[in-house]
Amino acid sequence: MGDTGPCGPCTEIHVDLRSAEERAKAPGHDLVNQDHPRVVEIWNNVFIQFNRKADGSLEPLPAKHVDTGMGFERLCMVLQGKTATYDTDIFTPVIQYTEKASGKPYTFSYDRAAKSDIAMRVIADHIRSVAFTIADGQLPSNTGPGYVVRRILRRAVRYYYSFLDIRQPYLHTLIPLLADLFAGIFPELKAQQSQIARIIEGEEASFLHTLENGLRRLDNLEVHNGLIKGDDAFELYDTYGFPIDLTRLIAAEKGWSVDEAGFEKALQSQKERSRADAQKAVGDWQTVRQGEEVTFVGYDYLSTTDTYALKYRTVKVKDKDQYQIVLATTPFYAESGGQTGDTGLLFFGAEQIKVLDTQKENDLIIHVVDRLPAHIDAAVSAQVDAGKRRATSSNHSATHLMHAAMHRILGQHALQKGQDVNDQRLRFDFSHFQKVTDEELAQIEALVNQKIREDIPLEEDRAVPIDEARQLGAMMLFGEKYGDKVRVVTFDGSFSRELCGGTHVPATGHIGQFKIVAESAVAAGIRRIEAVTADTAEQYINRELEELEAIRLLLKNPKNTAKLVADLQEENRQLRKEVEKMLAAQAGALKGELLAKAESHDGYKLLCANLPLSDANAIKNLAYQLERNSATL
Repeated sequence: MGDTGPCGPCTEIHVDLRSAEERAKAPGHDLVNQDHPRVVEIWNNVFIQFNRKADGSLEPLPAKHVDTGMGFERLCMVLQGKTATYDTDIFTPVIQYTEKASGKPYTFSYDRAAKSDIAMRVIADHIRSVAFTIADGQLPSNTGPGYVVRRILRRAVRYYYSFLDIRQPYLHTLIPLLADLFAGIFPELKAQQSQIARIIEGEEASFLHTLENGLRRLDNLEVHNGLIKGDDAFELYDTYGFPIDLTRLIAAEKGWSVDEAGFEKALQSQKERSRADAQKAVGDWQTVRQGEEVTFVGYDYLSTTDTYALKYRTVKVKDKDQYQIVLATTPFYAESGGQTGDTGLLFFGAEQIKVLDTQKENDLIIHVVDRLPAHIDAAVSAQVDAGKRRATSSNHSATHLMHAAMHRILGQHALQKGQDVNDQRLRFDFSHFQKVTDEELAQIEALVNQKIREDIPLEEDRAVPIDEARQLGAMMLFGEKYGDKVRVVTFDGSFSRELCGGTHVPATGHIGQFKIVAESAVAAGIRRIEAVTADTAEQYINRELEELEAIRLLLKNPKNTAKLVADLQEENRQLRKEVEKMLAAQAGALKGELLAKAESHDGYKLLCANLPLSDANAIKNLAYQLERNSATL
């Protein structure tokens, strides 16, 4: 596939779909790989057996295989006797559905002027890509693979908006049909169809909100020599959410082009402004010792002796200097995977240096310190803050138990979408299509606490081959990059087994207690749970009980506090109504008296009064009544 690397001879299978008359004019083999629309390749098999070196020579590979790729849609076209892939039953049900929804007929035209036909084909194709990708766990977002999903989705929205006159979110309505069509092939789509539909609907609604204004802005651009300026293309991207490929597509429909270099320049300028806003200047690394790798021992030890600094540098953050040190061997865990970095102390000889944070940069573990030691080349002893590490590990292990509990109670679709774990609390984002009910939260909490009481020992396997980890059933998160060797963390092989690089408790009993404190929405199809464990959970529960006890004392220790509070609220509501009636009557009695006090002046009458009313609404209503009776003043 490139100038160097694995390669080998290939065999291609092509099919001649021309009529007998056309075949008589020219043999099919003369049209192979000549871009003829009716002589198409359906299968390519590459016999991988060599490694091509930079000098062009070939060396045999120790293991050989066949790299085979078949065009599924093309094969269906051949088997079903169609002239185009979109005319096969892979796409026609979605196209027919869109025909009815839009009220526009599908004419089977492949002419560029047949915009409604093109729009229906774009929808049929793009909804598959978006739905399957979301089912696999990749949500639309502003970065990385998520942005690719969002671009595909927005392109489809623009087509149905512009060429099918559909003005409301539409793509999400296709999910039940798509799920039924592929139920036997891709059951994940059927299992998650409600959630996927909600996610897509939210994305559609968001883009439709700005699409009309963006199209209007595009139509009103000053275009010279058929070229959209880079700054204008960036405005469409930044303000109206138009991916550059969408702007490029619309421009091509109008016979225009886009100043791509200008767009990239504007985009780069925005990134530079963002970096400048951070007000962070990073100095060059200063080498203390050459050519040594960093070793992390923090899974097994919280302190080390006789290590040394490899390099250091100064970082200026908002006109304040910070310092970063890299050690040859360290027990400090660097922030990654949603787990906060360790803090603690470094001892350069007798000099104590405070570690404020630990970060990761490529393969380096960076200790952020408040100052540099007098002798950076001295022997170093490193000591992690054990209490903070213990609390953080407790929260991290609890996220694993909670993740497994969610799968039992909410379903397998409840996959981690992000987490933020420190020594005070855990915050866990996951895919779910609706608010988690109080009953479900209680069930999740109860199951996690049950696993804590079981005191399940940690099973930790390091440097496990990735294929072996898959066979073990370890949970792998979509979009995460894993190496050839991974770390598998297990709390009961039948309950929780995940790939994880973070720190954990030696057994679940060390977590002590787990308490959910909040559940909220983060984005379309994404929920968030916040929880506390161990000492923090105990403190939280004690505070809640103290507040409840204070309320009970105020209410003279009723047997049913909740019912009494509800009764008091109802009583308060009724009393407010009575007070409002009394104030209204009082204000009504004042009206005649106030009208009599009005003083005549040059062309107008003036009424000044000091009212014996304390309720703002009553005063407002009285003023309104006086205004209505102004003719009698």
